[in-house]
Amino acid sequence: MGILKNRRVLAWAFYDWANSAFATTVLAGFFPVFFKQYWGAELAATESTFWLGAASSFAALVVALSAPALGAIADAGGRRKSFLASFATFGVLSTAAMFWVAQGAWEVAALLYVLGTIGFAGGNVFYDAMLLDVAEPSEYDRVSTVGYSFGYLGGGLLFAGQVLVTQKPEWFGLTSAAEGVRWAFLTCAAWWAIFALPLFKWVSEASQSDTVPLVSAAREGFRELVSTFREIRALKPVLYFLLAYWLYIDGVHTVIKMAVDYGLALGFPSSSLILALLITQFVGFPAALAYGPLANRFGTKNMIMVAIAVYIGVSVLGTQLTTVTHFYLMAGVIGLAQGGVQALSRAYFGRFVPAGKGAQFYGFFNMLGKFASVLGPLLVGWVTLVSGNQRFGILSISILLLAGLLLLARVPEPAAGTQT
Repeated sequence: MGILKNRRVLAWAFYDWANSAFATTVLAGFFPVFFKQYWGAELAATESTFWLGAASSFAALVVALSAPALGAIADAGGRRKSFLASFATFGVLSTAAMFWVAQGAWEVAALLYVLGTIGFAGGNVFYDAMLLDVAEPSEYDRVSTVGYSFGYLGGGLLFAGQVLVTQKPEWFGLTSAAEGVRWAFLTCAAWWAIFALPLFKWVSEASQSDTVPLVSAAREGFRELVSTFREIRALKPVLYFLLAYWLYIDGVHTVIKMAVDYGLALGFPSSSLILALLITQFVGFPAALAYGPLANRFGTKNMIMVAIAVYIGVSVLGTQLTTVTHFYLMAGVIGLAQGGVQALSRAYFGRFVPAGKGAQFYGFFNMLGKFASVLGPLLVGWVTLVSGNQRFGILSISILLLAGLLLLARVPEPAAGTQT
């Protein structure tokens, strides 16, 4: 790809390579296992599921509520890199601190999880904004896809190495798998910090004549949020799509965050669940790239609906899992749909954006994406706690996915000439 010869694009994409380590090691991989079996071993399975879901929802809510102000500050110019550096540092330090959390200290572990997630997701607000600094509008989709691909590959490679350490700790001078997991959090932090450096060295922000004070930028951000919401409310296709997106992407994120916890509750070995995550990661890398040509042939909206239907099937059939082999198959199916639904949703929304209002509308889109991760984990945790059955908890995700699918089906195709 020609864009890979652009050093600034590569440097920007390597931040996705860097922080995807947090997504694989902490959000989806070792943290749910360690939280249930090490830090929260004295908690009932349903109770630990509830607290993991609550921590995920709280962190997402904090980022979502602050996103308008963060987006306005990013748009004010001159501060994207500095604020990205601040959030990334916050996330790196929180992740590294997990290495020292004592067994049984589940409250401390949950707090660090919340802080690390805020650093990860909050930093992405500024990272996403820097796409405008490294690519021309005609290149946004391709450059963004490169970032997603780097994230799958980078996060997967580190995770594969961490899995080896936990499976064979004696090869690395460690005494147990638990010690290997603790080192996984430390190596995740180091990976994030090291591979973030190219962005800060080689990516410069677009110059701006004047810089808005922080308080004024935050105030203006909320004012623009209200204005944008009123405009979107009058555009029914956009409103329907955003509501649909909020519901189904919340379901997607919830599957990612709660799958390992669910497998543990069913009694599957943690080593097998970690292997399943690797399957998802490496299937997701080529599958995400394949969704582009498929969307060109069969239609973007149709392929999004196919991906959502796959997730509904996973949620329903997941209640019938009885063997680790079933879990492996489910992991592969998730990998086929995961990257495609995210990338195509962003591209499809672009067709509804009125000319000249790309930043304004995508700011709202990104804010809504931050809210997706609030309802789902809390729903799974609550249903599991009330019913006392993990299978009912995982089934509840299908409610969000089905509602999103039905709403998306009602979205009319965008009119010509609305693209940015």
